[in-house]
Amino acid sequence: MTAETITEAAAERMETPGTGIDVSVVIPVYNEDEVVGRTLEKLLEEFAAKPEMTFEIIIVDDGSTDSSADSVREFAHPAVRLVSHPYNIGNGAAIKTGIRNARGRYMVMMDADGQHQPSDVFRLLEFAEQYDMVVGARKNRSNMSLHRMVANSIYDIFAGYICGCTIEDLTSGFRLIRTEVASNFVYLLPNTFSYPATLTLAVLRAGYSLKYTPISNQKRVGKSKIRLLTDGVRFLMIILRIGVFFSPLKVFLPLSALLFGSGFVWYLYRHFIVGKGFPPASSLLMITSVVIFCIGLISEQIAFLRYERK
Repeated sequence: MTAETITEAAAERMETPGTGIDVSVVIPVYNEDEVVGRTLEKLLEEFAAKPEMTFEIIIVDDGSTDSSADSVREFAHPAVRLVSHPYNIGNGAAIKTGIRNARGRYMVMMDADGQHQPSDVFRLLEFAEQYDMVVGARKNRSNMSLHRMVANSIYDIFAGYICGCTIEDLTSGFRLIRTEVASNFVYLLPNTFSYPATLTLAVLRAGYSLKYTPISNQKRVGKSKIRLLTDGVRFLMIILRIGVFFSPLKVFLPLSALLFGSGFVWYLYRHFIVGKGFPPASSLLMITSVVIFCIGLISEQIAFLRYERK
């Protein structure tokens, strides 16, 4: 069966929005003309072997300056749709465009740079009926640089603390999610590479189910778009913002305890060892800790009421 094979009935259902498409595959693209054609061809071959499944592939060209869009247009296939941004907005913005254009019951997000294997799409689909979101956890992280491996481990630990469960791969961009669920959180997603972390914490905090399944990842084709210093600092700030947004008390309470403990220890040192009474610095630290705790408590109530309304 060739990549072009598709049943006539399936083709008709794909051409009409909202008429029972099973899965939408969203692929953000920015200057990936070296590999986007091969990725698309492999995807079509995989789906051709599943004629009972209706699908669409949404390629979101995020203002590419190379021939990425032309490579996609070469595929005259009813399941392939190209949506273009007039200029480069960001990887997360491309995903949000894909969410808004998806017509399938389920949506698969994957990269076009060769890291994700099209055959693994069906590993995610195996759990689609049981879970609201299924994330492909990368088994082989040796393809990453050392600093990215360390950073991702820190992010996983922090995110696990925020949501109160084990996070196996916070930054994996290869995931399946019910389109209805993704649409609920599209306004939260940043325009940058940090959308996987935001989506993961949003799903868990809202009480949806999450499944991790191992996938094989390959070394990307071409140069990475992620800038170590700029994107690393931005991602850390987004993680902190997400933590404050979803579980504020888990961020404010440790900070409050640290300040109160510092003030109390300084008081013990100044009073019992130096013998100079209660120091003003201790008063400032302890009062500040109480204020921060109150802010966290109020923020926690606001977050609870927001989710209760939803």
